[in-house]
Amino acid sequence: MTQLPGQDDIRAAAALIAPHVHRTPVMQTDMLTEGMSLQVKLENTQKTGVFKVRGAFYTLLTQPVPEAGVVAASGGNHGASVAFAARALGHRARIYVPEIAGPAKIGLIRETGADLEVVPGAYADALKLARAFEAETGAMQVHAYDGFGTVAGQGTCTLEWEEQGLDADTVIIAVGGGGLIAGAMAWLQGRRKVIAVEPELAPTLWTALRDGPDAEVEVGGIAANALGARRIGTICYDLARQFGVESLLVTDEAIAEAQDALWRGLRQVVEPAGATALAVLRSGVYRPEPGEKVAVLVCGANPAPAVA
Repeated sequence: MTQLPGQDDIRAAAALIAPHVHRTPVMQTDMLTEGMSLQVKLENTQKTGVFKVRGAFYTLLTQPVPEAGVVAASGGNHGASVAFAARALGHRARIYVPEIAGPAKIGLIRETGADLEVVPGAYADALKLARAFEAETGAMQVHAYDGFGTVAGQGTCTLEWEEQGLDADTVIIAVGGGGLIAGAMAWLQGRRKVIAVEPELAPTLWTALRDGPDAEVEVGGIAANALGARRIGTICYDLARQFGVESLLVTDEAIAEAQDALWRGLRQVVEPAGATALAVLRSGVYRPEPGEKVAVLVCGANPAPAVA
């Protein structure tokens, strides 16, 4: 049976990684949705531009790292975070990313000095090579979204948000493989409503909740290099079933519009994945009840170059 992180695990993670990560800002704004004030947490301002550095540091700080170092497969952000954490802690890192990761994320990984291999295909293809490298060398695999340490580390984002005065009935979070929302569910334990948001072209959790945890999907669209897992993480699936979390789907057009809104309203440059949670509100796919307090997690800041 899969081990699920609990609040004590997330508290321990928060204490351990505190010297290594940013405490990211929270703000209340009426600049993103007409006639409605939202609370947003700008996790896009995290080191490496993404929440994944939390899980990367916690994993490397709590497991013995072999001489061969660490290995990770990634759509880009996880690889950059693992490489960043490995360099900070003095470990070697081998990172596999698919070509669709894009130049910004590939460049970010290269800046860390990690051993990087860009491979054809999607995240699943990079994961196959990472597993082969692990078997060949004994390097430690750091999973992008379905490891206990990864999820406990990501859960520190929501713990931190509550410490900062999270004032919401409903928290909206984008989903790829499910590590971020799994951490949120593990921390909140059903105390607030959690809504998952996925692109229509990468409906990984949505499909698993309909067809079962082994369901796989074809992924594509503008957020595929961050939300492009073909299969949902077991930890995320188990927690989503336990707490009755549903997934809502948004179009690429809605994601792009929300990405633009974050720039126009808050001057925040984010990648499509970072705007996906907001898209569910701006598109009307989710309509809050009168008086419902809503919070949105903005989670990724590594878009392709030349943002308009």
